[in-house]
Amino acid sequence: MDKKVLGIDLGGTTTKFAILNLDGEIQQKWSIETDILDEGSRIVPNIVASINHRLNLYQMTAEDFIGIGMGTPGSVDRQAGTVIGAYNLNWKTLQPVQAAIEAGTGIPFAMDNDANVAALGERWQGAGDNQPDVVFITLGTGVGGGIIMEGRLLHGAAGCAGEIGHITVDPEGFQCTCGKRGCLETVSSATGVVRVARQLAEEYAGDSKLKAMLDDGQAITSKDVFDFAKEEDDFAIMVVDKVCFYLGLACGNLGNTLNPASIVIGGGVSAAGEFLRSRVETYFQEFTFPQVTESTQIKLAELGNDAGVIGAASLALQFVD
Repeated sequence: MDKKVLGIDLGGTTTKFAILNLDGEIQQKWSIETDILDEGSRIVPNIVASINHRLNLYQMTAEDFIGIGMGTPGSVDRQAGTVIGAYNLNWKTLQPVQAAIEAGTGIPFAMDNDANVAALGERWQGAGDNQPDVVFITLGTGVGGGIIMEGRLLHGAAGCAGEIGHITVDPEGFQCTCGKRGCLETVSSATGVVRVARQLAEEYAGDSKLKAMLDDGQAITSKDVFDFAKEEDDFAIMVVDKVCFYLGLACGNLGNTLNPASIVIGGGVSAAGEFLRSRVETYFQEFTFPQVTESTQIKLAELGNDAGVIGAASLALQFVD
């Protein structure tokens, strides 16, 4: 039997698993609920039990696998195989994840931050076309990212490389949870889009269904903003334009600094699709110099929810002889 790799995408609600061949094709997929009770002490034992159960089900053994890779929230020490500070998992203390999973499965194990891992997935099997230089931005509840240069994921001195959400795009802007002002995350995350809408609504006097909802005290989502913009609601278009200006500015700075082959945009907000991408690209072209404008593409992510497990599985390729 050809050797396999196993990818794990550990999230606060669900833990996803996939078995892939070495070409990155998913052959089996499943998921379990992430049990964060008792300070997350059940998470790793549940992962081990689920893997062993599935291997038994598929009549496979540890010898069939080159390795396991996992993406996780929190601060990852890749050498020590530990995680700390994954608060959505209730992991408040240092977790010796690698030692426990290797002991429980008998398979070599590697892990990295979940945003980095999603970047690896999009680079390997998605919009990154397996190019050596790819930047990935994920627009969700927050804004995360990963930077792959010359085929290697960048981590930085403190493991903070790729924290694209904390690029400053408006020095006088909103307060960020990180402690500083005007981070990309404050204006281009799902909550950030709504925040921009609320701010701009204060001065907008024209006719708009979106503005009327806000004035009426109704809750809105980033999807609402983009849906109204696609229906040519003038106020919604103004909000989208502002969000895309900030995104284009951040992408322009990344392009001028790193000159990747592509900047790939994923996450929930990217469901706005070409409507979002084309506007970000317009501002990106405004903020880049010609050689970068011509050589770096703005793309939409292609893998959706599979980016995490595919990227995680790619971490296991380091165990190939």
